[in-house]
Amino acid sequence: MNQEELYIKRCFDLARLGKGKVSPNPLVGAVIVHNNRIIGEGYHSAYGKAHAEVNAIASIKKQDKALLKEATIYISLEPCCIYANTPPCTDLIIEHKIPNVVFSSIDKTPDVNGKSLNLLKRAGCNVSYGLLHSKGDQLSRIRNTFVAKKRPYVILKYAQSKDGFTGRKGENIWLTNSISKRLVHKWRSEFDAILIGTNTAQIDDPRLTNRLFFGSSPLRIILDRNLRLSEKLNVYDDSVKTWIVTEKEFVKTTYDNTSFINLKFDNQLISNLLKKLHDANISSLMVEGGAELINTFIAHNLWDEARVFIADQFLNHGLKAPTLPKSSATEYKIGTDQLFLFKNQ
Repeated sequence: MNQEELYIKRCFDLARLGKGKVSPNPLVGAVIVHNNRIIGEGYHSAYGKAHAEVNAIASIKKQDKALLKEATIYISLEPCCIYANTPPCTDLIIEHKIPNVVFSSIDKTPDVNGKSLNLLKRAGCNVSYGLLHSKGDQLSRIRNTFVAKKRPYVILKYAQSKDGFTGRKGENIWLTNSISKRLVHKWRSEFDAILIGTNTAQIDDPRLTNRLFFGSSPLRIILDRNLRLSEKLNVYDDSVKTWIVTEKEFVKTTYDNTSFINLKFDNQLISNLLKKLHDANISSLMVEGGAELINTFIAHNLWDEARVFIADQFLNHGLKAPTLPKSSATEYKIGTDQLFLFKNQ
């Protein structure tokens, strides 16, 4: 691995520090180098706050500021060129006369999407991109899916027994081990929203919150067509932001964090829900529902990743696990469980 790749990898490491805090903005890290010495670095730490490039420049010691005119800035993602919560980072780079810009992945935001590359070149910067691009694209996949497809990045998560069952009808059966459970709570801290169906809410009575890892809890979304779920269930505890998606009109309530969202439960339900989430700036969704709900996402090809636990136990009969389209998977060992990560290519 050459020196430039090491700097870009450092950008990736910095970017990940913003997980769970920057949505719907992308994860971005930046490193500023002069004569093979890092003189500044930063990352986007929270939505609405300074971008990675701004923080990297601000971190430079006073005695090193003059070196910017001879430095290279490495960035995990194409710098922004639009006014939003903060001014364009391209303007900042040009203002400080940083002569060399290297970034890994193109930002698919329609008003960016390669335009920053041209703006910087016209200003006299030496610009290159695509370094470790597959890793850069992976890091930016949630943001780029959100802006390009106008929907959240969708992850399907479920557990199954060794013989291919997710559970038994009407029974609350826990399959995976405590380490896998903690890992799922870590994922909850990193994603904007989590979705389940009526049966899962009623039988399992989950809280759908992050209690076993640092960070916040996602928006809870529960599908309940006829509002048949009891308000004594955990999803009605009003502890975090919650959407109850229903066809029924609901009278005004005293809930602070719980909203009732009216949508038709027809063939377009999932598409319409994803559009509503996009409009609400929800850029990532984890589907933790049962096999029926997950199969609906698969049937409509509205998923990007699947995270499938295979527990070290047999059920012999029960509810058949979803069937994913043939695709390659990465396998991990989580104690006694196996975890398979699939990508919808």
